[in-house]
Amino acid sequence: MQLPILYSYRRCPYAMRARMALHVSNIQVEIREISLRDKPTHMLQMSPKGTVPVLVLENGLVLEQSLDIMMWALQQHDPEGWLHANHEQTMQWITNNDGDFKQALDHYKYPERFPEQPQVVYRVQCEIFLQTLESALQAQPYLMGQQVSIADIAIFPFIRQFAAVDATWFSQSPYVAVAQWLSAWVESTLFVSIMQKYPVYQS
Repeated sequence: MQLPILYSYRRCPYAMRARMALHVSNIQVEIREISLRDKPTHMLQMSPKGTVPVLVLENGLVLEQSLDIMMWALQQHDPEGWLHANHEQTMQWITNNDGDFKQALDHYKYPERFPEQPQVVYRVQCEIFLQTLESALQAQPYLMGQQVSIADIAIFPFIRQFAAVDATWFSQSPYVAVAQWLSAWVESTLFVSIMQKYPVYQS
């Protein structure tokens, strides 16, 4: 039986959160690991934007945004109640992550591409969002309260990237609650399951 096709790149945080939602929803897909330098022709035909993840359903419908993939999967089956929380508040968390924080993170990760400012300036820009995360996680175990929500899953892969830029600095930073939250997700069975390696897909 033909499965939905997920074009993915293992280390991409957008692809990570899509794979986690598909996994927790128990939706089987054919994962096609791509090479960023040699993207499959079929993927580009289905989604000319050329970025992952891209989910091609059996009926030909194409979902080419990670949040759309997450929402579609969880609307099929949401066994852990990731969609339980207030939608507007949840989406505000994700919007803040995907907007200003992601832009600052890209500058922080690749300071050689953005020599206008020292790297530390970009880290300080990232910390604006880190401070809001820390405040929330000091008061509750997850971003939306006592239960995991789609906000946790959508955001933590990007915090993982931030922490990895300067792991020594992050380990000594005041973001203790964020670090504990991040560590729990990175070590979770779910995350380990979706980070298995696949050979690069050959057309």
